[in-house]
Amino acid sequence: MAELSEIENMIARTALGDRQAFSQLYDATSSKLFGVVLRVLNNRASAEDVLQESYMKIWRHSDRYQSNGMSPMTWLITIARNTAIDRLRATRDSGADVDDMADRLVASGPTPEQSAIAAGEASRITACLDELDTDKGQAVRGAYLQGLSYAELAEKFSVPLNTMRTWLRRSLISLRECMER
Repeated sequence: MAELSEIENMIARTALGDRQAFSQLYDATSSKLFGVVLRVLNNRASAEDVLQESYMKIWRHSDRYQSNGMSPMTWLITIARNTAIDRLRATRDSGADVDDMADRLVASGPTPEQSAIAAGEASRITACLDELDTDKGQAVRGAYLQGLSYAELAEKFSVPLNTMRTWLRRSLISLRECMER
């Protein structure tokens, strides 16, 4: 996937009506957005339609994206996810029972207790990541938090691909051991 600054640049050029930039933006981000939409809809044909609709919205509203510290991928994913949710709502039976509707509207997020546990685990993971060598910690963060591929990480850290795989495998083993302490 393209660097975030490249994606930001493509969005900015798309806002100016640059069709080539829009095409590049699609090529760089469509697989990620398709995965998001497919998870929401759980139907490949509907997901393909929604993906197309999402990119139409991106084309029309690219001038609304502003670099405000928010990731350009977050902005794109939000558009795709909301479009998929809108499609779900539109296809649901409008005459549904109120109790049935209430079950669907209940927040699917974690409970307060689960949130507290997750926050504790997150701080433990952060502490364990900080115990890794700087490059290896950054590589793990790049792979599992930023979604960078092994090849992208190998290039970023100027190491062979197999070395990067070894770094990540050994780092994950170290993280597991740290979390078990």
